[in-house]
Amino acid sequence: MTGRNDGSDAATVLDARLVPCALAAWAVTLLGLYTGWRIVIAVAVAAVVGCAVTVRLVATGRIPRGGARILLAALAVVAGFGPAAGLRMWAADQHPIASAAEKGSWAGVVLLPTDDPRHIRAAAFDDTPRVRIPARLEHVTVGGRSMDTGGSVVVLAPADSWGDLLPGQSVTARVRAAPHTGPGTTVAVLHAENAPMVVGPPPVWQRWAGTVRDRLAQVGSAVLPADRAGLLPGLVVGDTTALTDEVREDFRVAGLTHLTAVSGANVSIVLGAVLLLVRAVGLGPRSGTILAATALVAFVVVVRPSASVVRAAAMGSIGLLAFVTGRERQALPALCTAVGVLLVLLPDLAVDVGFALSVSATAALIVAAPPVVTRLVDRGWPRPIAEVAAMSLVAFVATAPLVAAVSGTVSVVSVAANVLVAPVLAPLTVLGSLVAVGASVVPWVGEVLARGTGPFLWWLITVADRAASLPSAELEVPDGPVGAVVAAVLVAVAWSVARHRRVRITALVIAVAVAAVWLPVRMLRPGWPGAEWVLVACDVGQGDALVLATGDGRAVVVDTGPEPEPVDRCLRRLRIRRIALLVVSHLHADHAGGIRGVLTGRSVEMVVVGPGAAGDDAAGVLDAATGTGVVVREVGAGATLRAGDLDIRVLGPAGRRTGGSENDNSLVLAVDTVVGRVLLPGDAEEAALDALVRSGTDVRADVLKVPHHGSRTTPARFLTAVRPSVALVSAGRDNLFGHPHPEIVSTLTGIGARVLRTDLHGDVAVLRAASGALAVVSDVRGTIEP
Repeated sequence: MTGRNDGSDAATVLDARLVPCALAAWAVTLLGLYTGWRIVIAVAVAAVVGCAVTVRLVATGRIPRGGARILLAALAVVAGFGPAAGLRMWAADQHPIASAAEKGSWAGVVLLPTDDPRHIRAAAFDDTPRVRIPARLEHVTVGGRSMDTGGSVVVLAPADSWGDLLPGQSVTARVRAAPHTGPGTTVAVLHAENAPMVVGPPPVWQRWAGTVRDRLAQVGSAVLPADRAGLLPGLVVGDTTALTDEVREDFRVAGLTHLTAVSGANVSIVLGAVLLLVRAVGLGPRSGTILAATALVAFVVVVRPSASVVRAAAMGSIGLLAFVTGRERQALPALCTAVGVLLVLLPDLAVDVGFALSVSATAALIVAAPPVVTRLVDRGWPRPIAEVAAMSLVAFVATAPLVAAVSGTVSVVSVAANVLVAPVLAPLTVLGSLVAVGASVVPWVGEVLARGTGPFLWWLITVADRAASLPSAELEVPDGPVGAVVAAVLVAVAWSVARHRRVRITALVIAVAVAAVWLPVRMLRPGWPGAEWVLVACDVGQGDALVLATGDGRAVVVDTGPEPEPVDRCLRRLRIRRIALLVVSHLHADHAGGIRGVLTGRSVEMVVVGPGAAGDDAAGVLDAATGTGVVVREVGAGATLRAGDLDIRVLGPAGRRTGGSENDNSLVLAVDTVVGRVLLPGDAEEAALDALVRSGTDVRADVLKVPHHGSRTTPARFLTAVRPSVALVSAGRDNLFGHPHPEIVSTLTGIGARVLRTDLHGDVAVLRAASGALAVVSDVRGTIEP
């Protein structure tokens, strides 16, 4: 491939000879991490045989020497990396704590955290809040044996006693070992139930880094609004703990999430600023190199030298090399070399999605960006604008298939959003770094500088918000390999349209014609679910979140799913900003974990819970509501609620909370709507549902939210008593519980119900058809017969 450097006419041929070697190293490491040491060693032996055969064929003249060199190099890499990966996997399999993990044994360990603790969501709200900590083992005592040892582990521990640990801080604890089931060299997952017994002091540099991070967050929160204060540490040091859910989701939809993770761009900007300073003061190359290296080391220490940061430092340095020297011929071999070195030092990067995104984006910037810039400049684009547009475009093209495979979405607005925010990234990163340095020395200086970041942060948040709120800002595609293929086809079609003039003109005419009809309709009357929707079952994974229209522009939300982002995304699509009632049927995480996704950015008049639930809120699920001044009301059987056109009657539970299943304490609601009666029984199981039927309560309904995600704990006699026309099942795709159970689906089908499932149909809406009858609209498959 050729491209022109700095606008000159001299063609630069990219040196791609190491690309097959890098791909071979990645492939054989990936094979070892997924299949184990035996298979990868066999493949390495086969590569050695292949080398011998290739040499023999070259010697006899059967294959040309040019092609043989590339093949021999790739086979040699496989022969070398295969045993390296196999040795790592063998060591992980034979690790003393690995056998203890298979038995679930307890062990005493001394370990060093390698990254900051990250909060994880518990399975239910009566569980202790926990953190996840990657760590390196130093010593193990298990089964009466005590030994010094290494090995990577993951620790799941109580947040209150483990959440403040710093990387490199020696910890002694008693833990229960469990197997690590994913690919990689992690030898075990360690569950800690109590505080660590001994905690040593962190290294000096980690104490300094912790101080810098804390001071940065403190000065930001002191002088900036909450959304900007939470974003600043994410942009500067990758600390997203204070990032609001609304900003997090906007950045995801707009394709800007990479800005809140430490990336090669951060490294490039910091090093670029140092080099500019070096040139400005007239220092020589040697002094400049030393200062740049010092800045890089300090940056890596502050943002934590985890695998992702090391990856970003390597890729950022390579990107800077290509940018500063303009020598793309050397940049691509440097990238391939960096991939090989990183895979030797950190083989688990082979299965790291971030590593794949980083490498593919960097390769695209090296290979594709220069010719695209040249083409745009030749067409009259100003060079700065051409460079920004080219970098955003080629990075999107290179990473879109990977993002689609992982997330099942393709951001339509990503390129435009990245182009719009690009002008503020460099000054914001430099100014943010100065805020971090200033705050760690003189806090008031940090506060003054932090005020200067306000306009830049406002622009980022505004662009993300506007982009994410656009109709069809992201396309949903299947995840996995199918999604990657779909995204690649979409990108290829777009690229073809952009390259060929006739195709471009035809596509432009079609786009204008479609936009003339689609945009007004989409903006004024959304295509899904339509203006007459009554009830929407949101696809929030393995959990419940239902929205009922009140007829006056507000809504009633029943349960929130396990995470804030999916329910927030559903409410955004429905354009819900005012919520009359937020009903939490019971306090399990799959029904209440996303409560902040409902509360943030919306007005909520009241939160409704079951009898005794507010007082039993041990893990503080309702603190999010009470902390914002929202009233929390307990209701029980016999209570009536009114919201707009909706009459809501509480059918159960009958009394105070029992000592039985939390599921059986679920609120059971009957809602009278314009399309008939809707029954929402939460996760109530057989005992509660039988008691409800035996009590003589009228449970007949036109629409039933199937209890407990379609679990077989729902008795057939209850379903027969309800006899719904439409049954909605809220379940996660490929969930581990087998929900919904085939017997439940069969029973519902047998009594004439139309069964709609969020795991198959996405968001599902119940609405009033033009004739006034009940109809159902699936987000995935369109309208379904009444």
